Amino acid sequence: MNEKQALQDVENVLRDFISAGLDKKFGPDWFSKCGLPDDRIAKWKEKLEIENKKQKHSSCDPRLIYYSDFYDLRNMLNKNWDIFSAALGEKKEVDALLGMLENYRNSNAHGRELLTYQKHLVVGITGEIRNRITKFRSMQETGADYFPRIESVHDNYGNSWKVDEYGIVRTGKLLREGDVLEYIVSATDPQGEELEYSIRHNEWQKSRVLQLTILKEHIGLGTKIYISIRSTREYHANKSGDDDSVIFKYDVLPNQ
Repeated sequence: MNEKQALQDVENVLRDFISAGLDKKFGPDWFSKCGLPDDRIAKWKEKLEIENKKQKHSSCDPRLIYYSDFYDLRNMLNKNWDIFSAALGEKKEVDALLGMLENYRNSNAHGRELLTYQKHLVVGITGEIRNRITKFRSMQETGADYFPRIESVHDNYGNSWKVDEYGIVRTGKLLREGDVLEYIVSATDPQGEELEYSIRHNEWQKSRVLQLTILKEHIGLGTKIYISIRSTREYHANKSGDDDSVIFKYDVLPNQ
């Protein structure tokens, strides 16, 4: 993994982790209670509106927090640390790590190439933060920090699943035979080992980008598409042979 991808992944994982925690404590209107000034939330809304205008023929991510900046995430963590401390650990340590990532992210954003040791630091720090969140989730769900967990899944129609959401995404999207679905999966293994990814358990692959062409067999209402991950170890969390999965549901019609 390169440092740019590592930064992007940890930023999205933190967005999902933070929004889930704040929603659980404050409810759907957590934006007004997260500790950020109103002008920051207004900036997110402005970015979302701009993105909507750009994506005339496709769907952008509708979740407002996905238009936040890295320092927004850092500020929300600091202002609501009681919600996140059990997962992330010592506040001063985490804030220092996030401060380093923010500096490196800004360097990348301004076109300044990071030195080799800095790239390694970015990958290491981002991996540590994601691993802490995954271990916490695994302990909450299974009582052990052994099994990998999905962090997020996004399809090419603007639908997504994030941490702590119910495992079925009812997209409401109408597809037709011949359409192509593409998913980007973010997942982490507490043991730090390589993961495998699959759609409907058909074939397992190393790439976290999955594609599926809609066929006659998929035609129907509420067609379920299973996105699964597994480690390469002998034992898995589920009897189906995977460690975690998310279901996306679509309505599929013949191509007429």
